[in-house]
Amino acid sequence: MFRGVRLGGPSFEPSVEVDSGALAIGVWANFPMADKVVGQSDPEYDIYGSYTVTINDATTLVPGFTWYNYPRADEGAGFYKMTFEPSLALNYTISGFKITPKLYYDAVLKGATYEVSGAFVVPIKDAGTELDFIATAGTFKWTDAFESTTPPVKNYGTYWLVGVSAPFQLTKNSKLTVGVAYTQGTDNYFKQGGAPKVENTAAVGRGVVTVAYAITF
Repeated sequence: MFRGVRLGGPSFEPSVEVDSGALAIGVWANFPMADKVVGQSDPEYDIYGSYTVTINDATTLVPGFTWYNYPRADEGAGFYKMTFEPSLALNYTISGFKITPKLYYDAVLKGATYEVSGAFVVPIKDAGTELDFIATAGTFKWTDAFESTTPPVKNYGTYWLVGVSAPFQLTKNSKLTVGVAYTQGTDNYFKQGGAPKVENTAAVGRGVVTVAYAITF
C-alpha cells in the first residue's frame, strides 16, 4: 500500500541504511510474492536520503528525497521507470507526542503531496518493549501521472493510516518489530483533459501486518 493505493500483495522488503550524524542514506526495495498488480511494484528500488537539522529540544527540520525506480515498468502502458520526490518535514514533540507535517513534490509526476502524522509511545516495561502508535493523513495531486499521454492525465486523492508496532530487542545490535495497521485511499480519481474523471479502483482499504528484523553495526 502506498498513499492509499494497493501496489501488490504480501511482499519482501529488504533495506540498508547508513547513518552519519544527522545524515541518513539508504536503499529500500519491494518484491511482491503474491497478488501482484500489473504494471506496479515488481520490483521497486528506492534510494532515499535525509538530513536532520535541530532547531531546539522539541523541534527538528528534515529535508530529504526519494528516488523511486521501477525497472520492469511498461512505459508503453504509461508507467514511469523512475520518479524523483524531494521532501521537507517538521518534527515537533510536546509531552511525548510527536506531530510531523510533511511536504513532498514529485518532479516527474509534477505534483505535491501534503501529509501530517502524529505518533506517541507507551512503554511496557514488564515485557521489555513498548507500543509505538502512529496516525497519518494526506492528500496529493499529480498533473502528469502517466508517461507520454496527451493531454496529461491528472491523479488526485486522499489517504489515511492508523497503526501500532512493538519492538523486541533480541541482542545488543538486533531487534524484531511486529506491527499492524489499517490504511485507506479515498476520493482517488484520474482525469484527462475535458473527459470525465475516472475512479482509481486500486485506492482501497486494507489491513497490513508487518514483521521486521533489523541488525545494526
